[in-house]
Amino acid sequence: MHALVAGKIGEPSDVLRLESRPVPTPDAGQALIRVKATPIHASDLHVLRGRYGFTPEFPAVGGNMECVGRVEAVGPDCEGLKIGERVVVVAVPAVPGPEVDGTWQEYLVADSWRLVPIPDGLSDSSACQLAVNPLTALLLVTRELDVQPGEWLLQTAAGSTVGRLIIALSRHLGIRTINVVRRRDAVDEIRALGGDEVICTQDEDLLQRVAEIAGPAGVRKAVDCVAGVVGAQVCQALAPGGEVVVYGALSTHRQTDPAALTIPLPARSLIYETKAVRGFWLNRWFGTASPEQVLRALSEVRSLVTGDVLAIPEGQPFPLERFAEAVPLAEAPAHGTKPLFVFEGVR
Repeated sequence: MHALVAGKIGEPSDVLRLESRPVPTPDAGQALIRVKATPIHASDLHVLRGRYGFTPEFPAVGGNMECVGRVEAVGPDCEGLKIGERVVVVAVPAVPGPEVDGTWQEYLVADSWRLVPIPDGLSDSSACQLAVNPLTALLLVTRELDVQPGEWLLQTAAGSTVGRLIIALSRHLGIRTINVVRRRDAVDEIRALGGDEVICTQDEDLLQRVAEIAGPAGVRKAVDCVAGVVGAQVCQALAPGGEVVVYGALSTHRQTDPAALTIPLPARSLIYETKAVRGFWLNRWFGTASPEQVLRALSEVRSLVTGDVLAIPEGQPFPLERFAEAVPLAEAPAHGTKPLFVFEGVR
């Protein structure tokens, strides 16, 4: 089989090579999956650079998130799976936990609890993106912050994939959203998606606008994917007792200056207004959740996607051989939809 392999830590364009490898054999409790499509996430590239929360043992097959495929074979003690069944593989490595096979290859083995059956009505392009971003949005809103109907939820990077999913999920649950964007031309788009209020940091004061929108009661719950100065402003904008969950740091990507990798939080605001700032990382959630909790959450995500509550845009398909063209698109400004590696065409 073909596999896209990084021989060492480095820039993806320098270290990735297409290799021929033997098809693996599933062990007990595992299944062999013939991959149909797998996304190229920016986080996959950070893993290869050694700038993510875990580092695989090199050489390593790229792709550390998700894919869709069909069950080709099953190992011993692997009940409930049928040969030919279509499944999503949640390949997010649990931290702490053992390594998981990368998805940028034609075949991979996966533990049965990481497999979610998928109806044929959902395209390969959408199915291969079902787990990571929709699951992150669901966990942030309903588990991490437990936002209730009628409450305000403040979020940064509202135009990101997770940001858009949070808007859709919030509308479904009756939650009101205040959405922060960087560019004025993104405001109308966020409103069209269903965002209740939009703040453009290009020409608006975040703290002032939050106060105007939320009034005396203020906002008590927020999610931040930017960090840096914007993340600090989100914390300042919260009402006393408020909490912000930081799940990304877009402002720090490709930064090398240590001062740029921080969230400059005012201590007085944290102390005297008893605000809370904490992180969320899907890999660590997988490391602490039970297999039953994981499958329950993934089943909920599957229902939201197949029920058209959460929409996943079709990706840009590339054969593995065109990796040099496809990989940079994961980080290119305004690159359009998600680049995907596809095998034998995509439905």
